[in-house]
Amino acid sequence: MPNNSISEPSATRRVVGIDVGGTFTDIAVLEDGKLTVHKLPSTPADPSLGILQGVKETGVTSAEFVHGSTVATNALLEGKGARTALVTTMGFEDVLEIGRQARAELYNFEMDRAPALAPWELRFGLPERIDHTGTIIEDLTQESIQTLIGLLEESKAEAVAVSFLFSFLNTVHEEMVLDALRNMKNPPYISVSSQVLPEFREFERASTVVVNAYVGHVMSRYLGELEGPLGNGLRIMQSSGGSITARLASEQPVRTILSGPAGGVVGAFHTAMQAGYPDIITVDMGGTSTDVSLCPGEIKETTSANVGGYPIGVPMIDIHTVGAGGGSIARVDTGGALVVGPESAGADPGPACYGKGDQLTVTDANLLLGRLLPDRFLGGRMTLNRDRVVGLMQSLASQINSGVNQTALGINRVVNANMERAIRSISLERGYDPRLFTLVPFGGAGAMHACDLAQELGIPRILVPSNPGILSALGVAIADIVKDYSRTVMLRGADLDRVRLDEEFNGMEGQARVEMAGEGLASDKMVARRFLDVRYVGQSFELTVNYPSGRSKADLTKLIGDSFYKAHLRRFGYADKNEPVQIVNLRLKMDVAMEKPVIEPQTPGNASPAPALIGEAEVVFQQGTLMSPIYQREQLTCGNRISGPALVIQMDATTVVTPGWCGMVDPFGNLLLQQE
Repeated sequence: MPNNSISEPSATRRVVGIDVGGTFTDIAVLEDGKLTVHKLPSTPADPSLGILQGVKETGVTSAEFVHGSTVATNALLEGKGARTALVTTMGFEDVLEIGRQARAELYNFEMDRAPALAPWELRFGLPERIDHTGTIIEDLTQESIQTLIGLLEESKAEAVAVSFLFSFLNTVHEEMVLDALRNMKNPPYISVSSQVLPEFREFERASTVVVNAYVGHVMSRYLGELEGPLGNGLRIMQSSGGSITARLASEQPVRTILSGPAGGVVGAFHTAMQAGYPDIITVDMGGTSTDVSLCPGEIKETTSANVGGYPIGVPMIDIHTVGAGGGSIARVDTGGALVVGPESAGADPGPACYGKGDQLTVTDANLLLGRLLPDRFLGGRMTLNRDRVVGLMQSLASQINSGVNQTALGINRVVNANMERAIRSISLERGYDPRLFTLVPFGGAGAMHACDLAQELGIPRILVPSNPGILSALGVAIADIVKDYSRTVMLRGADLDRVRLDEEFNGMEGQARVEMAGEGLASDKMVARRFLDVRYVGQSFELTVNYPSGRSKADLTKLIGDSFYKAHLRRFGYADKNEPVQIVNLRLKMDVAMEKPVIEPQTPGNASPAPALIGEAEVVFQQGTLMSPIYQREQLTCGNRISGPALVIQMDATTVVTPGWCGMVDPFGNLLLQQE
């Protein structure tokens, strides 16, 4: 396959991308112009065990390791973080409980909110006040700080988050508390808002820094265990699509909450751009969930994410997650309806066909339908137990008065519906027509459901990467090194001055260059990208636009306004060019680009896929049970064409080509599917 003939334009580097999922740990090794992939079951109790075992099995002894981690995510979602205290301005101790007036479920009168990560007995208010200009009104005293230290020692807090009301304008009081906490006899894990998120909005800022403190102790311990075996050069994938040092990830783990899914989007976008399809919708269907993202010629980011009910304000790739994975459990609810997920069988015990668990999952349904081959799973390294699934499926079918095959098809329809809703939420609900995009499925299960999803949504084509099951690991390996900086400025009208903005940006850029040079990165490879958070005056939310180039003040105002109006029209369906706008935040991204693998395009050959045909199998579709040819993915070559129904198998994934669809191998080794 073309993916085994990757060439790099300059000196050879060995880079290992590692992505830990809920069911499998994926490893991608880029070395000497070749891509080697490996997959093994995850070890949920200690993810590092699976990583080190996988690296050992690849035979890699030294390399640049980049890791997409779910440790911070799992600690947050499972409530397994540190005992966390919040230190804030007196009178604002309950900011986490008060939050915003927006209701997540408007008509649910019994809605349960996520509990505050810093409970009331661990929230401390200090007498200090800085006003909206950054001027100190009430100074913070050493006496009150020492009183705080005594209370923290009594509370047995393992982590402390510090977030004063206007610390984003003047950091002096947070720095005083930080110095005192560091000098404690047994210092806790410390997180301060002026370092994590120096922006206005006290609730979102406090929530972000508390999340950072809550997962920080777990993450720093985990990375410490990995740095020994893997080396000090270990880098961690951020939620924004770039990597950072393990040290910075230990200090600001909130930036890694969507680490693994971000790697998938980076890998999918790189693959699609190389193939000539810049507008894509990604579908990453793994073992426990499905992550979807829309990329209209670029990877979209957000700074207003909500994970597990907790607002997080650091930059993240705009990813929507639903509990619809291969391990999602199927059951009948109290009303007699078939339900799939969000609960998952995970890696242990896993789907019933793995031989340990006794709960049916989407993977079990696909096995029963013939879409998975029991003796060829993971390239034949793992055998699936179909007989075990048949008995359990019969029991489930009897509960809904249906046949075994119809029940399995029903499980697929339900999980597909969950994914369809997720795709609509990131496309149609945001002003994008999915019919104008290419679907890029990946993860272990994505390519099995892609044809059904595309047909329901009217998506005209599907691009299945050459190694869909490990695409997130590949994305992690090729991700650029990126650091994000932000600053609240609140400028409008006469204050909107290019000199002022350039001074602010230059200060942020200088800080970025010093910090990244301290990490051993060459200054001539650093590229700064500038952005603005803009809103209508009086509006309560912002949209991010590029900082425009231009010279005069009039040009600047018009360029910013035009960019904002266009973005507002796209997002909300209307825009008023007569209304004044306001710049709220400045954002800077400092990038150091990593060399990307370049696949030499192959010349199309014979259309017949006969050399890759290894057999046929009975596969159940909505149209009935159909004999379907089975193709070995690695044996397909550029120009080969296949018609559905068919199965295309490989070590890391299976692609199901449903009746009415056909596929062609493109010059880059991708499988391009379209309706006949």
